[in-house]
Amino acid sequence: MGGESAFRRRLERAAELRSYRGAGISAEEEAELEAAEAKDRDISKKVDDARRAEYLIRDAMAQGKFDNLKYAGKPIPGLGEAYDPDWWVKGLIQRENISGLGPKAILLRTEDAELDGRLDAQFTEKQVRDLLADFNARVVDARRQLQGGPPVITKTRDVETEVARWRERRAALAQDAPPEREPKRPWWQRLWRGTT
Repeated sequence: MGGESAFRRRLERAAELRSYRGAGISAEEEAELEAAEAKDRDISKKVDDARRAEYLIRDAMAQGKFDNLKYAGKPIPGLGEAYDPDWWVKGLIQRENISGLGPKAILLRTEDAELDGRLDAQFTEKQVRDLLADFNARVVDARRQLQGGPPVITKTRDVETEVARWRERRAALAQDAPPEREPKRPWWQRLWRGTT
């Protein structure tokens, strides 16, 4: 405890001496400062690195520099895993939420899982058919490619069945939707017609 306060006093003294130098002092005072700094350097050489590190850590804790750290109370991701040479690419993809990169088999699986939502967003039957034709063509193309990677297990979708399911979902959505209210007329139209 006493070593830490002495170390802190020496640091404060060194900062004080440096501030005097910038104030425009005489040559004699400059020589005294040089001697004082040399003495402080000799003393600081005697302080071992462990004590210095411990002091700096405690000082940073007192200043609150370790508050609100990103992984406070959580395990550090990737700690204890085997070394992966592509760790930075995978981290970038995860951090930036980049999609569209990867083996076709994996991309088609994720697209297949989200396909119903994309179909429901379409307005016409032609749009649904075009979307399904494009999806099926890419699945067949991925099966023909023998570039390695995971196998393509995504199945093509039957267009007529999917169009029928799309119609059913739209009909169910239309039934669940509340009826549209008649828009309220402006005040001057209500006065003109005699209704309020």
